[in-house]
Order: sequence, then structure tokens, then C-alpha cells
Amino acid sequence: MSRRCELTGKGPMSGNNVSHAKNRTRRRFLPNLNDCTLQSETLGRGIKLKISAAALRTVDHRGGLDAFLAKAKDEELSTSALKVKKEIAKAQTVQA
Repeated sequence: MSRRCELTGKGPMSGNNVSHAKNRTRRRFLPNLNDCTLQSETLGRGIKLKISAAALRTVDHRGGLDAFLAKAKDEELSTSALKVKKEIAKAQTVQA
């Protein structure tokens, strides 16, 4: 299981621990990932995703999972999120 956000593609970064004596040792900065179940209004069910806290705020800001996935770039999404995006798009064309 990779430490990568399924919606934004945010992953681990590397940097330095810097001591008071300015000694530098390598470290990893991990994203704040949470297992969340987001509701899709179009599909009428919940989708379980592993997303960062920043992505969760962005989903709320854009007005839900359906609106977020409509604007999201395909390169940033995971395979499961891309599958959900196509499923939502298909369901929206059937309703229209």
C-alpha cells in the first residue's frame, strides 16, 4: 500500500532533520493520509478512498466528490478514483 493520496497524487517528500549544531540527516515527510468514505450524489453510494486532509478540504470546497472528480486531472488520480470518475460521468450522461 503506497503512501499516496488517491485524489491529488500527493506523496512522500524528502528533506533534512537539522539539529541545533546544524547536523543534517535525511528524513521523509509523509502526507497526512486518512481512510475516508465519500458520498457520491450521482451514484447514490459511498466510495472508500485513502486521501490527504488537504484533499478532503478541497472536496468540501468544490461541493462534493462528483464536482471534485469532474475538475480533477486524470494523471493525478489513482486507478480506483479514475474508475469512479468514469462511472460518475457515465451515470450523469444517462440521467441527462
